[in-house]
Amino acid sequence: MATSPAAVPDLIPPQLRARLKGIQISARQAAGPQGFGLHQSQNRGAGLEFSQYRAYEPGDELRQVDWKLYARSDRFFVRESERDSPLDLWILIDTSASMAQEDRARPGWSRLDAARTLAACLIEVALRQGDRFGLAMIGGEGLRVSGLGAGARHRDRCVLELRRLAAAGAWPDEARLRPLWEHVAARSLVVFLGDTFDEEVVRLAERLAAARREILNAQILTTEERDFPFLGGHRFRDPETGEELIADGAAARDGFIARFAAARATLAKRLAAGGIRHVEYVLDEPLDLPLRRLFNAGRVA
Repeated sequence: MATSPAAVPDLIPPQLRARLKGIQISARQAAGPQGFGLHQSQNRGAGLEFSQYRAYEPGDELRQVDWKLYARSDRFFVRESERDSPLDLWILIDTSASMAQEDRARPGWSRLDAARTLAACLIEVALRQGDRFGLAMIGGEGLRVSGLGAGARHRDRCVLELRRLAAAGAWPDEARLRPLWEHVAARSLVVFLGDTFDEEVVRLAERLAAARREILNAQILTTEERDFPFLGGHRFRDPETGEELIADGAAARDGFIARFAAARATLAKRLAAGGIRHVEYVLDEPLDLPLRRLFNAGRVA
């Protein structure tokens, strides 16, 4: 039975939806089935306008190699041409236990709530652009995938999946994530939404980037992580490992903020070295801000 749009609860507040009009999802190198989209991809074909040569990379099709240029230079080059094609957008959401964290200043609103709404925004923009989109949700239950599709019905199916999300457990081991490689094809655009605290998350992003997927990462942080406003004695507990630390908030504040800033800077450098676009988003900021930062839509703070 088909789902009617009216039956699907909207995850995007009206004011936020209005601000999405200035955002366009783009990739450095978009590729997908030939069709009508807003992106330029580089693919060789009859009747296409020549764009440029580039060095051959593992994974390129042999028919793209310019053999005449190889005969002259003894080096492999790929001849690229331009055509419009839709983008294949994958949204990977961390649903491990740490994503349930809320700010005391805004009870009932968690990292996962922010990730859910950001994913809905990305889907809405992709729908407007004529792109294909899919979801991969990764957490204590392992990997759950809502495959690539397009159009309003697929949007509604994805929104219902987002509504069902719950944060629990730890990031699964690599073996349970192997089916992801069957879904996320080379040259796909992949947006990670999560706190990016797990080493396994970073390694997965790096592996996907090395395998010719274009990776973007939005790290979702709480205001308490940014400001550390705690006073007096506090018990701090890791929601995934159960480890606890008892400390005086005021005494620990300066050291925490310095170490946390250093860890974030190290992460940003590591992701940049892997060719991964990375932005931070704090829960008290406007929800369109990380999308504007990722896609350079207008002026951003």
